[in-house]
Amino acid sequence: MIRAGIVGGTGYTGVELLRILVLHSDVEIEVVTSRSDAGQRVDALYPSLRGLCDVTFTVPDVDELASCDVVFFATPNGTAMLMAEQLLARNVKVIDLSADFRIKDDKEWSKWYGMDHACPDLIGEAVYGLPEVNREAIKQTNLLACPGCYPTAVQLGFLPLLENSLIDASRLIADVKSGVSGAGRKAQVSALMSETGESFKAYAVAGHRHLPEITQGLELVSHQSIGLTFVPHLTPMIRGIHATLYGQVTGNVKEVQALYEQHYQNEMFVDVLPQGAHPDTRNVRGSNNCQIAIHQPQGSNTLVILSVIDNLVKGAAGQAVQNMNLMFNFAENKGLKLVPLYP
Repeated sequence: MIRAGIVGGTGYTGVELLRILVLHSDVEIEVVTSRSDAGQRVDALYPSLRGLCDVTFTVPDVDELASCDVVFFATPNGTAMLMAEQLLARNVKVIDLSADFRIKDDKEWSKWYGMDHACPDLIGEAVYGLPEVNREAIKQTNLLACPGCYPTAVQLGFLPLLENSLIDASRLIADVKSGVSGAGRKAQVSALMSETGESFKAYAVAGHRHLPEITQGLELVSHQSIGLTFVPHLTPMIRGIHATLYGQVTGNVKEVQALYEQHYQNEMFVDVLPQGAHPDTRNVRGSNNCQIAIHQPQGSNTLVILSVIDNLVKGAAGQAVQNMNLMFNFAENKGLKLVPLYP
């Protein structure tokens, strides 16, 4: 049994961590922090956890968190980097769900996140937590950078083609849609139902902060420079990421379906659908699964890959728990045998 702490337990990702961890037989939730709700019981704020979590919210405190074996940071960017070094020094494993340790170049990170990095020396120690790529390194690390939701869906969709040099790495397109929960649990006009309902829009077309993270991951696998056009969209749904990915063929693609099936055959959370399928985000909602389908419209030189995940699970909390399982030598799917919600 390990003791877990969650910093930022009132956001959507923090609550999703609680939902998963309370049913994990090898985890005891020791500390849950929230500055705004300190002193209140977790299950009073979230009655869905009644009978499952009797912890009281506290303010973040390194001494208290140091009683844990692992601490998850479900916090805004710029928070984990202020506490990670102290926790690591006290033999606490750190799993950061924000972007503080994802990008290896601290100057590039500062450019996209608008602040100086508080502990650039730690960036090199952090392992990027995409298990389908870095499983062995994840098992050995004490500092885990959990991937973003957009980067997870995009990378899982493109990886087999890039690893086998079957598409032009300089002309990739990722047209990606997200539910509004991806913006977090904060009061803002743009997230109101009357603003998002019956509407659909692209945003950050000039450059989204997940772009360098995606490019970095794809370049590490393909060993070449990546030219990626990444356009995110906001859709009027709560959960879900749908990535429609485009690439120009450079090799023999007659066996692409078999290639994907073989590539992911041992990955319990990546499901390659039958040829011609069109995955729905509802088919993965509430689960840690990624569903992928491959198309070659009209037999042209353009490949279309469809990749869907739940942004709060495989795109955040579920992937974080998957990484925790690897870090503590638990079964990788422990606590994650989640059947998607339908309807």
